[in-house]
Amino acid sequence: MVNEEKFKLITQNLEEILTPEDLRSLIEKKTPLKHYIGYEISGKIHLGTGIVTSLVVKNLQKAGVECTIFLADWHTWLNHKLGGDKEVIGKVAVGYFKEGLKASLKCVGANSDKIKFVLGSELYHNNDKHWETFVRVCKELSLARVQKSLSIAGREMKEGIDFAILLYPPLQVTDIFTLGVNLAHGGTDQRKAHVLMREVGEKAAGYKAVALHNHLILGLGKPPVWPIDKENLREIWTSLKMSKSKPETCVFIHDSPESIKAKIAKAFCPPKEIDFNPVLDWAKHIIFPIRGKLEVKRESKYGNDLSYQDFASLEKDYQEDKLFAQDLKNAVAESLIDILKPARDHFGKGKPKEMLENLEKLLSV
Repeated sequence: MVNEEKFKLITQNLEEILTPEDLRSLIEKKTPLKHYIGYEISGKIHLGTGIVTSLVVKNLQKAGVECTIFLADWHTWLNHKLGGDKEVIGKVAVGYFKEGLKASLKCVGANSDKIKFVLGSELYHNNDKHWETFVRVCKELSLARVQKSLSIAGREMKEGIDFAILLYPPLQVTDIFTLGVNLAHGGTDQRKAHVLMREVGEKAAGYKAVALHNHLILGLGKPPVWPIDKENLREIWTSLKMSKSKPETCVFIHDSPESIKAKIAKAFCPPKEIDFNPVLDWAKHIIFPIRGKLEVKRESKYGNDLSYQDFASLEKDYQEDKLFAQDLKNAVAESLIDILKPARDHFGKGKPKEMLENLEKLLSV
């Protein structure tokens, strides 16, 4: 594979690279490319966590990149998720969560057998080098700089926040160096952590990794204020990204066909609106990258069936009101149902089914 082909493949489903020049340099020098993405173990896996990130991993695998998934049990513990019970978090990490990520990779056609899974507790155990690097990272940071980066944990500095959460940003930065990766992958919401890593990397660890940021897909709910201020679109988009804390506005990888149809049927999807439309967003960042097309079935009285081979044509027809919201919703729902079949089958029986049921019990407490 020539350098330009490798660069295009790696960046195909990304929204941002810090920096393209650094990535090209690694490729041109034929540096072995090592990737990682870390996940908090905070509940059931939805499309953003499982499918969108897996699409990036699939392309990285095609480009010959060594891929690692980091199961961040310590970060989950610091962030008070799953009741803040470290033992429970660890069991869910190597149980349901690992199985869910493997199923997600299968849904997009990636090879989960070639993924290296690393649990935070295992990486840190008896690892003096890691903790030395952690201190080196901390020595390069001011308290104000760490406080500014807390949004990566979904937190803000306010009275009553515990001191432990301040460890989250430097620990996330240190993970990258301890794993020895040169491609740090996450959603655009991880930008602050990766900028922090690149700021301190040279002094704390002798290098800085390239940051790869994938798109954050929208939840299906209506914005609190509509129409939205287009000048603040990026900020508003991040605040309305898909979230497991709003289960009615997101699709989980193992949702039933009936649940998927019901959720998308209620989705915010204004006629002719293309700038802020969750259903179009899912079509662009999930359906087309996986299927390469979208089939729209319509009753004869509303016109013939449509077959879109690229997103631009779909978007144009929707903006010109040649494609109606209900038809778009139905088509996206049917495609998603088909795409997620491997995950539904995986969690429909045996040990994975038991893992999911136990997690649901834990989340309901």
